[in-house]
Amino acid sequence: MPNTHFPIIPIGQVPTPENSDSHVDRPVVLVVEDDAVVADTLVEILNQSGYAAIAAYDGTDAVETALLVPPDLVIADAALHGMSGIDVAKELRTKLPEVKIVLLDGDEAAAHALAGKVAELAFAVVEKPVQPAVLLAKVSASLKREYKPV
Repeated sequence: MPNTHFPIIPIGQVPTPENSDSHVDRPVVLVVEDDAVVADTLVEILNQSGYAAIAAYDGTDAVETALLVPPDLVIADAALHGMSGIDVAKELRTKLPEVKIVLLDGDEAAAHALAGKVAELAFAVVEKPVQPAVLLAKVSASLKREYKPV
């Protein structure tokens, strides 16, 4: 059954990378989403937009993957089954203090509440469904932002 949270975007509408030089280091983005279709779609959009994106389909795999291939940015669904995206973000922040984190939340009210709760941890929150251009803008802004532990 297709996921109704994300609109279907033709892959041709995904923005192309600004710098197509293959020798430039690409930021590593770890997408953590328990809906494989959504995760794989986000990974495809990010890869086509110049990032080196990989998927993890649950919180435990996300932590293990991040420790093996340290990402520059983690995009995690806040409402993962089992280990939540918030728990993943907190654990990764302790093990990889420089990692940038974007949490996705499908409930508008919950997303606003979540943004207030995680502001002190420097996590960005994006409401689902998210359009590719909005996601890419948030990814770019998050990678430029410096996290300074308190």
